[in-house]
Amino acid sequence: MRKMKIFIIGITGLLGSESARALHKDGHTISGLTYNGTPSGLNLPDDIKIYTGDYVNMDESELVRLLKLQDALIFAAGIDERVKTKPPALDKFNKYNVHALERILKIAKENGVKHTVILGSYFTYFNEARPKLKLAENHPYIQSRLLQKEMAFSYSDENFDVALLELPYIFGIQEGRKPVWTFLIEMIHKMGKITYYPRGGSAMVTVRQVGEAVKGALYLNKGAKAYPISYYNLSWDEMLKVMHQAIGQPKRTIIHVPKFIYKRVMAYIYKKELKRGFEGGLNLGKFAIMHCSKQYISDETAKLLGVTPDDILKAIYDSALLSDEIIRQNKNVVEMKITE
Repeated sequence: MRKMKIFIIGITGLLGSESARALHKDGHTISGLTYNGTPSGLNLPDDIKIYTGDYVNMDESELVRLLKLQDALIFAAGIDERVKTKPPALDKFNKYNVHALERILKIAKENGVKHTVILGSYFTYFNEARPKLKLAENHPYIQSRLLQKEMAFSYSDENFDVALLELPYIFGIQEGRKPVWTFLIEMIHKMGKITYYPRGGSAMVTVRQVGEAVKGALYLNKGAKAYPISYYNLSWDEMLKVMHQAIGQPKRTIIHVPKFIYKRVMAYIYKKELKRGFEGGLNLGKFAIMHCSKQYISDETAKLLGVTPDDILKAIYDSALLSDEIIRQNKNVVEMKITE
């Protein structure tokens, strides 16, 4: 494999830093951009250069300086469905997930970058696999991811490869960074002694496996292609039982909420947020149908990219344990934020 110069936007994030480590081990020259703070457990090799700046609002001349003479670009940034903003939420998601990336891709292509890997969401895969749910139509976050995919692929040609990783639930930790699963651990604590949750499940991978998928997509992809990524398919019960162990409640009971009740509760919460003037990335009432299903994906594509087995149960346990420690000890950690 030819040694490359690779630039990672979001290099200090959980997935960006893991991608950096995986590619650095193969001898590539790595640099990247962060604007979200450096967690205490970053632990990247000393020869990786890290620049600080806001990829959304950065001057074009600065982006040119950073991307010029790079061989490849990894986009491990953007905002996810947890963000709540003033309606219409789609404007916010497009700003960070679509418009800012389009500017970056244009500059990258004009300045000699040949390969791009974008860390996306498995919701674009399910939007096509389950058309009756109209996921992109009903949920601003998912619509932004679909628009991101379509926009990015439009830049691909014989001289510019674009790979999109459609990533599922991801588990793993970075010390000093708040896991995305903290909200779920908080919710479990608020329920008292019983966890109320619907039936269903999801495709899952570990953070280390994401790094392997990024590396495989960078090496193997030609043209424009989406890669639905999964290695393990676990039910919610399997996931929750591990989380219960991590928070010191291994015998905690799980009671399954019927789909119709779960849908009503989620719709009520969503409407309540709208009345407060906030809209999230998912229309919770409509998304309940998806959440009550098995969001499973074959491991075929992941294996094609060179993803190898990992301990998913340990990754879930570690994610829940760190989340619980942050809640109980009120730790000062880096978390997702928007600079405006």
